[in-house]
Amino acid sequence: METMTEAAQPATVAPIVKSIRVKADAAKAFRVFTTEMDSWWPRTHHIGKSPMKQVVVEGRTGGAIYTDQEDGTACPWGTVLAWEPPQRFVFSWQVTPSWQFEPELSRSSEVEVTFTPVDDGTTLVELVHRGLERHGEASAMYRAVLDSDGGWGGMVLLYAGKAGGA
Repeated sequence: METMTEAAQPATVAPIVKSIRVKADAAKAFRVFTTEMDSWWPRTHHIGKSPMKQVVVEGRTGGAIYTDQEDGTACPWGTVLAWEPPQRFVFSWQVTPSWQFEPELSRSSEVEVTFTPVDDGTTLVELVHRGLERHGEASAMYRAVLDSDGGWGGMVLLYAGKAGGA
């Protein structure tokens, strides 16, 4: 007998891929994306129940990614899966299509960001959000939302503005 989980598994959903060059060395580009995420992440983009105060990225493998909310709560939304400064940062995307925290990593997608130095002194930053099918039946719709200007399309531009847009 097929279980509900097996039956509900959608086909693979294409990853979201974004890239941008920033006028910064790889160390700065990595730092701004990770430990300085609060400097560019929009205050409107959170899943907490009260307004967001700040984004926190614990800079180590296994570290939490969360927002501190004005009501004093911490709202988790990711886990650091790989911390390899200044080349690579991978984190789980533990946000459901209904904008709730997903505690199970097996039902979460992941975001990999790489930082490659370029000969002209800039850094190529490439973001790949993959495993979106793990979010279930709404994964194709969720991909469209995350791939929009209000999702990763706009986020990489906000990041580049802080890191040094090229």
